[in-house]
Amino acid sequence: MSDDKKSLSEYPVLIIGAGPAGLTAAYELSKRRVNSLVLEKDSIVGGISRTESYKGYRFDIGGHRFFTKVDRVMDMWKEVLGGDFLKRPRLSHIYYKGQFFLYPLKPFDVFKKLGLKETFLAGLSFLRAQIFKRPKEESFEDYIINHFGERLYLTFFKSYTEKVWGIPCSQIKAEWAAQRIKDLSVSSLIKTMLFGNRGNKIKTLIEEFYYPRLGPGMMWERVKELNEKSGHSRVLYNSFPSEIKHDGENITEVIYSDRSGKKSQIKVSSLISSMPIAELFSLFSPELSEEALLASKSLHYRDFMTVALIINKPEMFPDNWIYIHEPLVNVGRIQNFKNWSPELVPDQNKTCLGLEYFCFKNDKLWNMEDADMIEMAKKELVAIGLAKYEDIQDGKVIRMEKTYPVYDDAYEAAMPVIKDAVAQFKNLYLVGRNGMHKYNNQDHAMLTAMLAVENILDNAGHDLWEVNVDRVYHEEK
Repeated sequence: MSDDKKSLSEYPVLIIGAGPAGLTAAYELSKRRVNSLVLEKDSIVGGISRTESYKGYRFDIGGHRFFTKVDRVMDMWKEVLGGDFLKRPRLSHIYYKGQFFLYPLKPFDVFKKLGLKETFLAGLSFLRAQIFKRPKEESFEDYIINHFGERLYLTFFKSYTEKVWGIPCSQIKAEWAAQRIKDLSVSSLIKTMLFGNRGNKIKTLIEEFYYPRLGPGMMWERVKELNEKSGHSRVLYNSFPSEIKHDGENITEVIYSDRSGKKSQIKVSSLISSMPIAELFSLFSPELSEEALLASKSLHYRDFMTVALIINKPEMFPDNWIYIHEPLVNVGRIQNFKNWSPELVPDQNKTCLGLEYFCFKNDKLWNMEDADMIEMAKKELVAIGLAKYEDIQDGKVIRMEKTYPVYDDAYEAAMPVIKDAVAQFKNLYLVGRNGMHKYNNQDHAMLTAMLAVENILDNAGHDLWEVNVDRVYHEEK
């Protein structure tokens, strides 16, 4: 134990979580020759940006495009991956009522597949929405109807969005829409159709992206290796905090456990956390206020399952992914991993598809036996018309908790209380998607970590809560 204590005393910054935010923080600290210890509850790095492997097939937990307008994030990606960073074309469709619509939506494609009558009615619906705008855009439904009209909302947004979140669109806060699809509208689509994407600032319309040769996990596996090679960082797998001690203004000590139940303690100068807020708040000693604890526990999450199917076909469809808006099947999105990078599939005579299911932990889907889940995925893939049953050879189920922080009424009420609770500590920094309960992309999770390190080392005073999709994706270079 004495050796452990001696070595742990050399890591003054403790980081909870070895996802993009946590490992980026460790990377930035290592470059400044500041030691950090990273606690990771799983046995793999990357968080939801990990790459899973099954019989040599590599697949994402969702698809992870590497696109950003934050130069320092792009610089880090290229610095870490070098020649293993591939530029990939983006192609995706929406499947609805037996038709595959290009996404981002193209007016001519929509017209061709909806037909003259439905297109005309959608146009009238859009015009009506412009004349009779909903006065307050409080919900996702309000936001989309104001920007697209009710008919296009019902066709291209409602079904898929409710699959993802598991609640009606009228209960999803408009803040989520503003973050994910800001400036996307019928007029912006027409401008893109006429003039192309030059100068385009809309994230949703980006036609190319970068991607690691062996999947996003390759990025974070390499960052971990570089951090540890520097001698300034360690990752402890299967380890998680069990108590966070403080004096009212500073975090002073953290007790953590491993899977065997063994406990260790470490004195900290700073704590960077990317773990879910409710789990973090429950560990404080002395306890946080009852109001803060209740606020943290009111936050909701959407969980996620991928069923990877190996299919005896060299080519299936050209898309990177397809959104499944069809309400008659449970699957929400289908990834074609070979079209992200051919090296994700070891046998080029085969294809690996990832069928994605959005659920709540412990609901019917979550609790299905793996064999039953694979069988359902097979049948749904056949029903959509993307494969023949006899060509599907094997499958693997991966479950991921707390993949999507939910933007609902509880979130809106809770966040001011949570921010106040965090602000009382001078050396506590929340980063990343779950750490801040913000539906940020990978680059924004990384940026929160970079700014947290500047706050620690340079007393920079960055407000990490200000890092969000709206401000960063659409900023001018």
